[in-house]
Amino acid sequence: MKFIDIFVIYTIAIMVLTVVVLRKLIPFLASKHVGQKILDIGPRWHKSKEGTPTMGGISFIISGFVVFVIFLILNFNKIPTREVMLIINVMVYALLNGMIGIIDDIAKIRKKQNEGLTPLEKIILQSLFSVLFLISVHFTVGLSTVVDIPFTNIRIDLGFFYYILAFFMLCGMVNSVNLTDGIDGLASAVVFTIGLLVAILSLVYIESYPIMFIGALLIGSSVGFLIYNFYPAKIFMGDTGSLYFGGLIAASPFLIGNLLLVIIYGFVFIAEALSDILQVTYFKITKGKRIFKMAPLHHHFEKCGWSEVKIVIVFSLVNLLFCVIVFMGYRL
Repeated sequence: MKFIDIFVIYTIAIMVLTVVVLRKLIPFLASKHVGQKILDIGPRWHKSKEGTPTMGGISFIISGFVVFVIFLILNFNKIPTREVMLIINVMVYALLNGMIGIIDDIAKIRKKQNEGLTPLEKIILQSLFSVLFLISVHFTVGLSTVVDIPFTNIRIDLGFFYYILAFFMLCGMVNSVNLTDGIDGLASAVVFTIGLLVAILSLVYIESYPIMFIGALLIGSSVGFLIYNFYPAKIFMGDTGSLYFGGLIAASPFLIGNLLLVIIYGFVFIAEALSDILQVTYFKITKGKRIFKMAPLHHHFEKCGWSEVKIVIVFSLVNLLFCVIVFMGYRL
């Protein structure tokens, strides 16, 4: 069977299974009153979404895990040991971050408010799992501490500082994806663009089953979920889904082989996080002044009169453009 045919099969399998799980999950969550609590400080029109079922990320976590197990069983002896260990590390890291999201979402539901775990508790758990991921990858796969500067021939051996940089990039990207999940379909749509990049890189440049599978996982999960999450959303992914996706995106550079590329193909996620950091910092320094009408960035554009659909389309196209830049310059 051709490599591209295998990719299509896994993508469709994950997408269909995600949809099937959602068809059962949405009414179940609604019957249990597992609904989203909307912050009072958010856009006032978001209040109409209060009560929409959340924790929808369970759907693509289940579908992805089931298909991943099948993938390993069918290909365990066909894939080099190093690649097997690498994809296992990536999947475990994503699942652990998804577990943080599940704990956080359950806490929100029990407290009947929009804060579950405290920011400090989240940071401690994310930091712990990021450190464990790096340690595991170091001993099971072997990491090169050489960093390639994108689109140049410059290579720098960072030594131990590579792990410090990797740690901050892992934690930063996980939280960036989480911050982006603020309007219907936005996080899923941006994840889809990155899934396309990972998949095309595997099909055109790197014929690697693990990279191909992660591309299929990102595309199948995001498309399957978007069917019910696109405006007006019938379900939200919650921190369960956004932290899981964040784990996959954050760990993807280790599959592709260039730690710094995620800064480019994760442009929208990083822009969302930076807008939030800048807003909070400027607000504190100036004692009440703001750079944006509201942060993160997607809320600023909402306040400017953009519809949720327009924001999702524009942000996704912008991120797709940065993914194209990465693809075009990948072999430079």
